[in-house]
Amino acid sequence: MSAESSVYLGTGRRKTSTARVRIVAGSGKLSVNDRNFDTYFTHDNFVRRAVAPLVTADSKDKFDVSVNVAGGGISSQSGAVAHGIARALLKFNPELRVTLKKAGHLTRDPREKERKKVGQPGARKRFQFSKR
Repeated sequence: MSAESSVYLGTGRRKTSTARVRIVAGSGKLSVNDRNFDTYFTHDNFVRRAVAPLVTADSKDKFDVSVNVAGGGISSQSGAVAHGIARALLKFNPELRVTLKKAGHLTRDPREKERKKVGQPGARKRFQFSKR
């Protein structure tokens, strides 16, 4: 029973991406969809954004992080992973709330793609106006 209580879960979302995060006390191993963080997130900025809550909480080497992420692109997936890690860390230690909130890790980014309107070429784009 004690092994089960040391697993902390968090769900993170951004745009259309959803990340299910599990953190377990360990040595700092990070994996996304059964792949290494560095191979999954192709650019270094995505890795930095995804791991930012762990760096803020000074616990990068204290937890093993396992993530299942689906939907959206690589950029929104890294944001969803960061949101999920922050929420899982909050379940581990509620005292981290002030630190994570101040750094902006607990706020879900609400921006989504606007839908295309009927009879128009895009969400905001209109056909060229012709007076005559």
